Amino acid sequence: MKTSDFKYDLPHELIAQVPIKDRSSSRLMVLNKETGEIEHKVFKNIIDYLEEGDCLVLNDTRVIPARLIGEKVESGGKMEFLLLKRNEDDTWETLVKPGKRAKIGSRFSFGGGKLFADVVDILADGSRLVTFDYDGIFEEILDELGNMPLPPYITEKLEDKDRYQTVYSKHNGSAAAPTAGLHFTDELLDQIRAKGVKTAFVTLHVGLGTFRPVKVDDVDKHKMHSEFYSVSQEAADMINDAKKSSKRVICVGTTSCRTIESASGPDGRLKAGSGWTDIFIYPGYEFKLCDNLITNFHLPESTLIMLVSALSSRENILNAYRVAVDEKYRFFSFGDAMFLK
Repeated sequence: MKTSDFKYDLPHELIAQVPIKDRSSSRLMVLNKETGEIEHKVFKNIIDYLEEGDCLVLNDTRVIPARLIGEKVESGGKMEFLLLKRNEDDTWETLVKPGKRAKIGSRFSFGGGKLFADVVDILADGSRLVTFDYDGIFEEILDELGNMPLPPYITEKLEDKDRYQTVYSKHNGSAAAPTAGLHFTDELLDQIRAKGVKTAFVTLHVGLGTFRPVKVDDVDKHKMHSEFYSVSQEAADMINDAKKSSKRVICVGTTSCRTIESASGPDGRLKAGSGWTDIFIYPGYEFKLCDNLITNFHLPESTLIMLVSALSSRENILNAYRVAVDEKYRFFSFGDAMFLK
């Protein structure tokens, strides 16, 4: 299977630059994952496709304002830091631009000296290991100085930081939002629960590897980035009970899907616990827990469009994307949604 098998043409003007005013008023393409049949709806209509006893799995990670703009203490040259992963204490793996200025031993200042960063190592992939120096509480300083790490295809300024958070976000740690969840409002979730649908919350802290292109020609040679996940006993019981009762497990987003597929045992049951996952789901994968998926429209040749194709078929998904382009759906993080029913 070739990476190029997942290519499609997307006019640049269909890449959504800003979120729409009402989260649940985005468009919703409903795709029958077996037949490829397509319906066009509005996202709040998702409730019509959910049934009593179904279990909706949502990723409650919260995006941190992980993009910092600072300057080199010695020269004053401007630098951009993107926080990827916290290792221990105040040491982080970061992406730095321009990287050539961030040599080991270099020191950088942010917010006029409210925060300092020292480069302590250069990792194999070119990212920097930095240690932060500050007075006070790091999270409060980051909230004051940091910006939301919007993906590179979004060039418009985000006016409200909360629009790059789901309404149920809880646990800080992501460098990118689980964007399928951005369509839900508290009101819609209340209506879904009133219908007898269960909502199970899991956590996967989304890394920037989500946006990194697949650089190999053969799909099976691609190495996935690693991300931290956590599944509570309550969520595991809820999802396992749904499967036992022959009800559907419907994942909201590829991150929720990857979490429960990673944490499931050989017996097909979800295990409570936490750890790191680099699971790569592409056509040929046999799903153990995920029956259906709510997702956004993803980048060409990305691991995300490969995952979606695994749940349906490459042909069905690429045809649906062609229809979405023809119908002028909005694509990517702030774009419209698809339900694989």
